[in-house]
Amino acid sequence: MVGIIAYGVYIPRYRLKREAIFQGMGWFNPGIKGVAKGERAVANYDEDSLTMAVAAGRNAFSEIDHSQINALYLASTSLPYKERGNAAIANEALNLSSRTRTADFSGSPRAGTSALISAFNEAGSQTTLVCGSDCRLGKPGGTQEELYGDGAAALIVGTDGLMATMEGHYSISYDFPDQRRIDGNKFSRSWEERWIREAGYGKMIPEAINGLLTKCGLHIQDVSKVVYPPLTAKDHAEVGKSLGLTPDKAQGSLVEEVGNTGCAHPLMMLVGALEEAKPGDKIVVASYGSGSDAILFQVTDKIKGVKKRAQLKTFLGEREELKSYEKYLSFRGILPKEEGIRGEEIAPTSLSLQWRERNAILRLVGSRCEACGTPQFPQERMCINPDCGAVDQMEDYPFSNKRGQLFTYTGDNLTFSEDPPALYGIVDFEGGGRYWFDITDCRLESLKVGQPVQMTFRRKYQDQARSLYGYFWKAMPLREKGV
Repeated sequence: MVGIIAYGVYIPRYRLKREAIFQGMGWFNPGIKGVAKGERAVANYDEDSLTMAVAAGRNAFSEIDHSQINALYLASTSLPYKERGNAAIANEALNLSSRTRTADFSGSPRAGTSALISAFNEAGSQTTLVCGSDCRLGKPGGTQEELYGDGAAALIVGTDGLMATMEGHYSISYDFPDQRRIDGNKFSRSWEERWIREAGYGKMIPEAINGLLTKCGLHIQDVSKVVYPPLTAKDHAEVGKSLGLTPDKAQGSLVEEVGNTGCAHPLMMLVGALEEAKPGDKIVVASYGSGSDAILFQVTDKIKGVKKRAQLKTFLGEREELKSYEKYLSFRGILPKEEGIRGEEIAPTSLSLQWRERNAILRLVGSRCEACGTPQFPQERMCINPDCGAVDQMEDYPFSNKRGQLFTYTGDNLTFSEDPPALYGIVDFEGGGRYWFDITDCRLESLKVGQPVQMTFRRKYQDQARSLYGYFWKAMPLREKGV
């Protein structure tokens, strides 16, 4: 049998209330008042769909060691690179083997479930990490800006130790032109909203779900939870009624807590259903975008022993309000600003050097002395321990999964930062090793010497002139509940 071994989820720390968006753009389009309820998750300035996928993937490793992963599928409609393996970058950051098969899935928000079905069809020969992630942009003053949200989810698919078995899947495909974006478009474009709702969303999701139930010989009453993404909270409820669902059987849409996270959303909602599921429960998951995929799962007894089961609940609770709509626009590169001379200059990236140092840059791998056990970063030929001094007796030693403490830190108002002041400090790792890192997801006044921190994979810079994004690891305060 094939199914889900583990799951992970990631939601950015910032939340932007939709009322704040309306206050900023309601003068232009008063109609967005109708969807100005709740809040949406907002990626930090150094986050994108790739970094969030890595974060979700790392959170999935609580049930399985990363060395057991044979394939990595990354699904997103907002990948940073159009021609460069985004999944290959994630593979490095997740410290997976270079023999891991990687693939990018894109084209529509349905790509997340399409990648998942591909993983199920190949599960007999490999264990696959499927990551869905999106950081989409809607034009200011439009409903998409209000309804979109940023986030990622990950599922590990295989044949052993399954918390949920895959019992069947069913897909439909239509060239339904509701959403589109071509080269050069920064924002998604859409056709008339009522037509999308009535001719597309409201028909295709029920068609896929009913097709799956017929294929599996089931009725909707046999299903414990039905998961499908929202357009709006109202539209989500209407589809539930058309399927004959009672409110308790429709999984919460998350639209008012997070927003629609695109390729990640059906997977994220599935994580929410698994967090509350009981052995024997049947869960149907459907997606939407150029058709629909529907997948049937049955929960096993292993669900009782999942170590980090309440990940989604934890991320929903760990939030900070982004009170400035203008700051959101700046983070997403929508609002030009005076960056000054320091902000305008970006040193060229030596791609050959980056390749040679990829273990340090993308994997945060240092070395540990085989003679005395002293870790150090970056790698050196000679042991840094003055009582040892061994030469060429080093083994690879990853720091990305190590926690640490702030030895010292500073806030720099002189250097350019997208979110001033620039924060950086020296981190002492548990077990040994010390290095200086940028610090993210916090404010200067919240930092203190000795504060526990963890490492997070982030975008360090973007060089638009040379079509490059630079990624590295940053320190961030340890999340209270350890997710």
